[in-house]
Amino acid sequence: MHLAGLALRYTVPVLLLVLALVLMSGCVSVPGKRNSLDQPAELWAGRLAIRVDDQPSQSFSTSFELKGSAQMGELSLFSPIGSTIALLAWEPGKASLHTPSGQKDFSSIDTLIVHATGSALPVLALFDWLDGRPTSVTGWQVDLSERAKGRLTARKASPATELRLILEPR
Repeated sequence: MHLAGLALRYTVPVLLLVLALVLMSGCVSVPGKRNSLDQPAELWAGRLAIRVDDQPSQSFSTSFELKGSAQMGELSLFSPIGSTIALLAWEPGKASLHTPSGQKDFSSIDTLIVHATGSALPVLALFDWLDGRPTSVTGWQVDLSERAKGRLTARKASPATELRLILEPR
């Protein structure tokens, strides 16, 4: 099931949903999963929005916390009230998606991202972009012009995909 299905199923009438990881009502947490990263090299938090214009179109918006690196990391996604709705964790050779309904394992973070969003997202480059390095990825255009303000936008033509991040000051 795409995470878009989760958001649409639990959406409260606000405008948060750009990939469908968003709204689980109540205080739900992901069972049995602790941080596996002792000292993350980096930690980013804020809001993210993803829109994939494919058949069917998908979109979601959510609060997030990203830690680690492209090789080993965790991405936590939160509901508007702060409960964890999904945790994506990866390391070399494996990745997993933890939700309140269970865990699903994948061979790589790239496979997990395609499953979750319906589109490949450049995870390796995302960490560079967050560090202000305009790493080139075939098919993607990144706009780092507002990075100093904590904003990053990346777009891909096919399928039309937009990733927007607004970072919170740390």
